[in-house]
Amino acid sequence: MSRRQEGVRPRVAVIGAGSWGTTFGKVLADGGADVVMWARRAELAQEIHEGHRNSEYLPGVNLPRSMTATTHLSEALEGSTQVYLAISSQALRQNLKAVRPLVAQTGAPIVSLMKGVEKRSGLRMSQVIEQELHCDPARIAVASGPNLALEIAREQPTAAVISSSSRETAEAVALRARNGYFRTFVNTDVVGTEFGGVLKNLIAVAIGIVDGVGYGENTKASIITRGLVEMTDFAVAQGAEPETLQGLAGLGDLIATCQSPLSRNNTAGRLLGQGYSFQDVVKQMNQTAEGLASVAPVLQLAREAGVQMPIVEQVKMVLDGTMDPRDIAPHLTTDDDKPKGERTQDGQGGSGGALRRTFERALDQLRHGRRGPARDRS
Repeated sequence: MSRRQEGVRPRVAVIGAGSWGTTFGKVLADGGADVVMWARRAELAQEIHEGHRNSEYLPGVNLPRSMTATTHLSEALEGSTQVYLAISSQALRQNLKAVRPLVAQTGAPIVSLMKGVEKRSGLRMSQVIEQELHCDPARIAVASGPNLALEIAREQPTAAVISSSSRETAEAVALRARNGYFRTFVNTDVVGTEFGGVLKNLIAVAIGIVDGVGYGENTKASIITRGLVEMTDFAVAQGAEPETLQGLAGLGDLIATCQSPLSRNNTAGRLLGQGYSFQDVVKQMNQTAEGLASVAPVLQLAREAGVQMPIVEQVKMVLDGTMDPRDIAPHLTTDDDKPKGERTQDGQGGSGGALRRTFERALDQLRHGRRGPARDRS
């Protein structure tokens, strides 16, 4: 390979210029790519393109000069070797109708950065992408993990997992989406990776509710712990591997989303806990809180699979206005008044060893990288 060829920067497209889309564009640019952002609003595209800032979503963050922006999808997608999607899960299908003819003749991987379930169909984002783009699932990848946008935009070290049914696709995306402060691992459990990102939002709403009410750390720790069990039960019933929910896309994302004021779902829950109605919360939120839209379809899928999700059920009751937020905590941590064994994973009781291994595995991924378990190797 010539020096000229070695110096060529790959061109990638990011569709969606909110906080997470812009942050991921920065990750890709800092990793050596020329990034073209697509923004719906002309003023936002102009600020990114000319001022290298996105002051509305990432205040105080300077963007690389290798990031440009446009309002024209065709311009963003032309010549792109990878395409990243970062738009509202409920608007994805409609937006993909415009994307389809522009990527039909390419083999570029399509990467979902979204963490939601389509409300009408209950489909995961990768399934919506497959349907609307008529493409091979092996071409689709999803990214998930403890990824609070503003922290990453400020270059605070973090890790994520890239998942695809094709190991080759996952590795190609992971190699592109990494730099000095952003580390990527891979797996082939798309179901577990996507549902981990969806379900932690629902638990984060619950945490926000009890925080808004004024309950303390014991309550929140109980909800996080039992919430992980609900997440794992649900995801495994949908075909996921339980280990995935113990990794970055499950436990890692759950911790970050539940404990940070930067979390949109945590913020939405906190407003609910303070007495705001669902409609008032939606009006106050500057950005989409995917957990609010995912509660109903997730519960429908849970009922169809025979999975009990008491925490999420109570969240829905608060959203519907049929339960006072102050009454939620006693119901969140148990199904009924009958004492039960502490099942932590796959129907096992015991002394919490599974939960301990969950924390150990997530920390091992962050600390040891390639020496970690083969399932999520970078």
